[in-house]
Amino acid sequence: MGGKGFMGTRRGRGLLAVGAAGLLLAGCGGGDAEAAALGKKQATSVLPDAKAVPGWRMYVKPDAQEPVPEYPPSTCVARTKEQRKTACDPVTFWGASAFSRKSDMTTLDFWILAYKDEKTADAAYDVLAEWYGGDRVGQNAEKVEIGDPGAEHVANRAAVGAMAGPATITQIRVGTTVLGISTGTTGKAAVPDKEVEAFAAMFAERAQQAQNGEKPSAAVPGS
Repeated sequence: MGGKGFMGTRRGRGLLAVGAAGLLLAGCGGGDAEAAALGKKQATSVLPDAKAVPGWRMYVKPDAQEPVPEYPPSTCVARTKEQRKTACDPVTFWGASAFSRKSDMTTLDFWILAYKDEKTADAAYDVLAEWYGGDRVGQNAEKVEIGDPGAEHVANRAAVGAMAGPATITQIRVGTTVLGISTGTTGKAAVPDKEVEAFAAMFAERAQQAQNGEKPSAAVPGS
């Protein structure tokens, strides 16, 4: 699956019971509880705000909406019409928030695609990972280690992305959601792996908190 440089990680499929840590981890059990589908307000709440990413200036406020034919999810892109039916047509809510850091001319974007159930989100993840993996980030993209967020995840970085500097795209599936994170710059310095890992962990936790029926509060530690 995927193009050159694409690498992803799975932790299985299905859902384990919620433990003391409040985590829902994907497994293979047939009798496990299903992760919750998110409504519009919940999907919006998953998107990081200014408090969640200290040190960054927010220029697109968190907002989720229901897809309509005239305004389909711009963050849902697939290689073929059939793949789009799998990944994009079933989206129940989608949204984004965006930030910038003037000191090093870097942007930071988050997006969420919510689905009716885990099975649908899982199938969508595979399609989107094929699109965003590897050289879709930029030529000769390489894997970025980001720990173990969500049920599935992939992160790749290219030395030259859409903004002419280093770019990184991360994708994570948490239950019934597929999450995306991108960083880009017109400068020469890439966002460090540890920062990308922190963004991924925070975003995945916010999605899990929402699916647990909690108000998302996860944030990247301030400097």
